[in-house]
Amino acid sequence: MNRGGGSASASANYLLCTNCRKVLRKDKRIRVSQPLTRGPSAFIPEKEVVQANTVDERTNFLVEEYSTSGRLDNITQVMSLHTQYLESFLRSQFYMLRMDGPLPLPDRHYIAIMAAARHQCSYLINMHVDEFLKTGGIAEWLNGLEYVPQRLRNLNEINKLLAHRPWLITKEHIQKLVKTGENNWSLPELVHAVVLLAHYHALASFVFGSGINPEREPGISNNFRLISVNSFCVCDLANDNSIENASLAGNNFGIVDSLGELEALMERMKRLQEDREDGETTQEEMTTRFEKETKESLFVVPGETFHSFPHSDFEDDMIITADVSRYIEDPGFGYEDFARRGEEHLPTFRAQDYTWENHGFSLVNRLYSDIGHLLDEKFRMVYNLTYNTMATHEDVDTTTLRRALFNYVHCMFGIRYDDYDYGEVNQLLERSLKVYIKTVTCYPERTTKRMYDSYWRQFTHSEKVHVNLLLMEARMQAELLYALRAITRHLT
Repeated sequence: MNRGGGSASASANYLLCTNCRKVLRKDKRIRVSQPLTRGPSAFIPEKEVVQANTVDERTNFLVEEYSTSGRLDNITQVMSLHTQYLESFLRSQFYMLRMDGPLPLPDRHYIAIMAAARHQCSYLINMHVDEFLKTGGIAEWLNGLEYVPQRLRNLNEINKLLAHRPWLITKEHIQKLVKTGENNWSLPELVHAVVLLAHYHALASFVFGSGINPEREPGISNNFRLISVNSFCVCDLANDNSIENASLAGNNFGIVDSLGELEALMERMKRLQEDREDGETTQEEMTTRFEKETKESLFVVPGETFHSFPHSDFEDDMIITADVSRYIEDPGFGYEDFARRGEEHLPTFRAQDYTWENHGFSLVNRLYSDIGHLLDEKFRMVYNLTYNTMATHEDVDTTTLRRALFNYVHCMFGIRYDDYDYGEVNQLLERSLKVYIKTVTCYPERTTKRMYDSYWRQFTHSEKVHVNLLLMEARMQAELLYALRAITRHLT
């Protein structure tokens, strides 16, 4: 515990939650919970994931072909609930980490570490510390950013903006990176770095949103112990037994109510489809509904499924260990709502002005060949992936629901689609689901099992993993759109 500069006496004042691995002060007298599961996920029963893996030989083939670690890790096991998507994911990740590209292999893994550290995602940090060393990385760099070349340190600003407030990225940020003398980045190198940063910010959302457990082997990589700080857990609230017990009870509550919720959701989906066929909403009304939704998202607060107190009430318990903080600067910098209270006119990113299909895709492919095709395939795959089921119902068209999930993430990042009626978001996404989406997308390290359990209680775990895949890819695309637009403006 005292790696990274703390004294032994200081570390004696802390303990580790065995579920979320968060560092806790002993003087808080918090009772620490036991791990909820022993499998790949703390949220999903192990047998569901294991069954999926044993019947699907395709997963094993994909791991052999495209896994950089050469083994079936916990992320891959959970994603294997959707093998079609898994193939697109592993192929694109393998390409950005291992295939020919502008950046040296060790640098790619160090950038992954920097990205994961923005969300204190020590699962990913552990993984890429190992890969960094295996690909010839200099061990001294793992002591922290002050030990790496200035050129890599210069990525700090764009790393934190992409992770938390991508709408603030401008062409001046790009110019500063490509025009800094001996430490400058070429545009192909910068695009490669941006793709890696966006990928690992979004993957951290998936890790926390799916409750990915640490790998089974001890969490030590060449003497660098990395402590996970999944910041919200039942341990945060363990002095309230009713809350703790509700969390540990999982899905065994509200079954009758949740059946009614499912039927009501399906009825709303059907009605929206009929309304869309009957008439058109004016463009002015579409814009008004987008602004209404962005402003309403101000009041969707992570943690409100437990209590109504604001985030600041928890901050005293949130400790970033030295092992994680060594890889970032300005650790206090985080997400702020795109729509600020009291603002009338929002500086919206109109998706039609800079789309992935017409602008981002071609720029990425031009500067970093083929990655555009792989990312495009992955985005299309997750957006169109459907089994035409909802819980126990079959032959269901889920298009409106998938679109609402994807567009709500983009809405929180200020991206508006002129041809989308944002009234559908309020019709289809219940409040507990909005809280979950905002937490996973904007504050993933605060995601808890109770948040995961609280929405769509009749849906299968596979369907909830599908939700997490949509959130992850929507977030990655949003980050890329802002960064690539800034690069385009730098070029013109």
